[in-house]
Amino acid sequence: MATDVHVRELRYFATVAEELHFTRAAERLYVSQPALSKQIRALERQLGAELFRRESHGVTLTEAGTALLPHARRVLADWAEGAAAMAAVRAARRGTLVVGMSTSPGRGGLLPAIRSRFTAAHPDAVVRLRQMTWEDPTAGLADGTADVAYVWLPLPDAGRYAWTVVAEEPRLVALPETHRLAARTELDFADLADEPFLALPPEAGVLRDFWLALEERRTLEGPEVRPPLVGAEISGTEETYEALVAGLGICLVAVGNAPLITLGGVTTRPVRGLGPSRYALAWRREDEERPLVRGYVEACRRVADGE
Repeated sequence: MATDVHVRELRYFATVAEELHFTRAAERLYVSQPALSKQIRALERQLGAELFRRESHGVTLTEAGTALLPHARRVLADWAEGAAAMAAVRAARRGTLVVGMSTSPGRGGLLPAIRSRFTAAHPDAVVRLRQMTWEDPTAGLADGTADVAYVWLPLPDAGRYAWTVVAEEPRLVALPETHRLAARTELDFADLADEPFLALPPEAGVLRDFWLALEERRTLEGPEVRPPLVGAEISGTEETYEALVAGLGICLVAVGNAPLITLGGVTTRPVRGLGPSRYALAWRREDEERPLVRGYVEACRRVADGE
């Protein structure tokens, strides 16, 4: 039903309507062009009307799309005003720091150590942890629901953020224990290139590309990169484990996260020819002078440096 349309879908529609070109719109939205087309098709089915007329040189709005556009823009504008109002409330409550994360930092008690050092310097501050899904690679920074966040690099719209790396770890391959490659103690990335991979949601953008190893695939394939075969999309640790056990694909995983998915039936192997992963604490550049943000970043840097 039309009443179930999400703000994200309206934003996708409005951006395509502005660009009248799916590829340019996808670049603005930091999603892949096929994923954007799929979302627009789903919106059209939901509304029961074609919004765009697809042509060889681009797209044009249909009558229904033209009718919807001003209303979509109004909803998006209202939503932006609402988000700004919430940001104002958060700004008025500087005593609370929201820490976003899509994967628990773990890694030898890193998070408790940072929190302990931070609260020693800011005893009146309240720290709230907020778990985010893998659909948001910024773990709440992009939409303002987090003040700082533990994220994997690279970040979409990277110029908007600053970060400090807290862990740099090799990427392993996780695969079912029954997989034919599991008998080897170490693998080359070339051994994996034609295997079905588990992929982050399209919204993860450049981070999805990183965990599908697109850069390494360019080295293997030359200037024309053959798209990876995606066996399933995953948005959380449990989904990843279940997909691995079901044999839907393999996936790359940082060494520090391997224990989260190497439960019964899943194993990991080192991979030659892969660059390392980088786990970081990130924040919006516009917020870096906020006392609590600056204090948490400083605590993180000190702990990461072993001070």
